[in-house]
Amino acid sequence: MRGGTSKGVFLRPEDLPRDPAARDRVLLRIIGSPDPYGKQIDGMGAATSSTSKVVLVSKSARPDCDVDYLFGQVAIDAPVIDWSGNCGNLTTAVGPFAIAEGLVRAPREGLADVRIWQANIGKRIVSHVPMRDGQVLEEGDFELDGVTFPAAEVKLEFLDPGAEGGGMFPTGSPADLLEGQMEATLINAGNPTVFVDAASLGLKGTEMQDDVNGDAGLLARIEAIRAQGAVRMGLAASAAEATAQRPHTPKVAFVAGPAGYTASDGKKIAAGSIDLLARIVSMGKLHHAMTGTGGVAIAVAAAIPGTLVNRLAPPRADGCVRFGHPSGTLTVGAEARREGGQWVVTKALMSRTARRLMEGWVRVPNA
Repeated sequence: MRGGTSKGVFLRPEDLPRDPAARDRVLLRIIGSPDPYGKQIDGMGAATSSTSKVVLVSKSARPDCDVDYLFGQVAIDAPVIDWSGNCGNLTTAVGPFAIAEGLVRAPREGLADVRIWQANIGKRIVSHVPMRDGQVLEEGDFELDGVTFPAAEVKLEFLDPGAEGGGMFPTGSPADLLEGQMEATLINAGNPTVFVDAASLGLKGTEMQDDVNGDAGLLARIEAIRAQGAVRMGLAASAAEATAQRPHTPKVAFVAGPAGYTASDGKKIAAGSIDLLARIVSMGKLHHAMTGTGGVAIAVAAAIPGTLVNRLAPPRADGCVRFGHPSGTLTVGAEARREGGQWVVTKALMSRTARRLMEGWVRVPNA
């Protein structure tokens, strides 16, 4: 299924081995990892972080949710599936998949409200899936930059997106110093995310994939920042552990004030049409658009004073912020309030599209 600007293989847990190690061996073989050639030719993956993904969906035993959703980010060249975080893009496809698989009941017309338990991060998400004639409506005119064809809009509500336990700001501050001098916002929202100013990396914020992904030195520095952020956020005991065992989260995003640029499809993005620039690095490469959870993190960070994102782009009167990414623009929003001296974000809002690309059997050699 495609969800937002990602695609992945969706499965039912009952069709897989119960033992987690055996399950992961099967999933790695399905995707075609580890592949030392970096192509995933012998599997269903497509050799990018946006397409090397697996999703498990089952009926939920929770009274406040309809389905449980577990996401795995599959490393391309290593035998690793990182279950530490969510994929906001593929979240869009969970509701349509659950309806098509008969896991939830849906109206013949209108919107089906699918209540999702995101098992990786322990959060609730509500997906509003359009229906027509008893089927999920996929065709429509909603255009999502980074996706070739328009489709039906799926609205998502990420409820209480800040992390429990460690809190939205694990260090207790909306801004910290990394590498001794680089200011950063370390935030748990959508997925753990490290925000830095593009200028601190010697960048403008208008960079495209080729500008970043061919620069080994820059990528190494970003990974060092990511790993250090993981330690500061309490997600890994050491930077080495973060790099080896937790490549999916936290993400690193670099942001800058508005500026004009040309998107990857040739479309001109005017500085006046956006509130800020944002780029995100996923699995060691600059993302071709924006991760869905990155959009959630931007929405939440923009809503809270003191973060790097808020300084550049405080939310508009409607609570929304519009940012530019390599493939175009995206509008996200969050509902925030101050409570007991702390900022509380009750929900983050985002619209994406999704569709079923194929269904059937995938052949798995002995795993």
